[in-house]
Amino acid sequence: MRNLYVCLLSCWLCACGPSSVPEEVTPPSTETLTQQDSQLAGWAAVRALLIQRSASEGVQDLGLMVFDSNDTLVFQHMVGAFTPTQRVAVASASKMVSGLVLLELIKRGQLSLDSTTGTVLGWTGPKASITLRHLLSFTSGMVRDHACTTMPTITLATCVNTLSTLAPVAAPGTRFDYGGTHLHVAARMAEVVTGKTWNTLFSDILRAPLGQSTAVTYYSLPRQSLGTQNPLIAGGLRVTMSEYADFLSLAFHKGQTPTLTIGTPALFDAQAREPYPNVVIGNSPMAALGLPFHYGLTAWLECLTPATGCTRISSPGAFGFTPWLDRDSGYYAILGMELNTTAGEGGIVDFSVTLERDLAPLIQNALSP
Repeated sequence: MRNLYVCLLSCWLCACGPSSVPEEVTPPSTETLTQQDSQLAGWAAVRALLIQRSASEGVQDLGLMVFDSNDTLVFQHMVGAFTPTQRVAVASASKMVSGLVLLELIKRGQLSLDSTTGTVLGWTGPKASITLRHLLSFTSGMVRDHACTTMPTITLATCVNTLSTLAPVAAPGTRFDYGGTHLHVAARMAEVVTGKTWNTLFSDILRAPLGQSTAVTYYSLPRQSLGTQNPLIAGGLRVTMSEYADFLSLAFHKGQTPTLTIGTPALFDAQAREPYPNVVIGNSPMAALGLPFHYGLTAWLECLTPATGCTRISSPGAFGFTPWLDRDSGYYAILGMELNTTAGEGGIVDFSVTLERDLAPLIQNALSP
């Protein structure tokens, strides 16, 4: 589906002996060789940092894939035994994929960002005014996590019924709390308006059209591959790096690809903006890492202008799997891993997010002509 770009500085000579080179073939110019040499050096720096950082933090297995704006795989390097076809639990990297499903339902008119829990789910009281926009931006005012979201023996509907009985911690649109309950409720809204389960919707909208394996699915307990009737929408997906690249391509191209169309460009523009800039910041993993990034719709906004929009967004997971895209620089990338270690003093998320941020300028340099 994607072609691996391999830049070999002297491949026009290595492919055949001097006598077999046709007379009309013109050797690469000095300028071309200089550009190729610069790109080789750029990707060498990316590889060196990946190897050095994994060694220094005791991370034995991980990988990096980088795709350009034409969906060409321009760089790939695997450390240890990790492979692009190794299916892993991606934790919160699931959030951006869940967003793709929900944005498509909005495009189809089955939901809108202003759909409420009161109208769709029959909730009453203060929580009845929670909108899908609140849920996708984690500003619903609900408790951020609940044990029922990871219970494999119940249904998603049962869990959301439990969530409906809990007292809110804030009014909708006034407080940001990163957690799993918001997307659970959003997914239940999707189930109600379509009459389909979440995993069926995911399959119909994304997995089947992309030709992916049925093993790509959401679980209550993704590391154990348990529980598909109450899937953890915010963190239950199991997928390979190569398969996740299909999803990231859709996000990068604002849902408009030759293979599949999801949502609308306007909805993806909304995804990359913070809908409630004046909210109180409650639980925020980025703030805990000392980073100023805020949240859009199922994605972190990696810029200093979240209220007006960002061209770089990400969705890092608790086990290290970290996808991001940078429309300005013309690429998207995935750090693949499923770690059990602490990955240094700061923990797994600190390791993967810091590595992503340190790799980004090196990738930009390698892509530059």
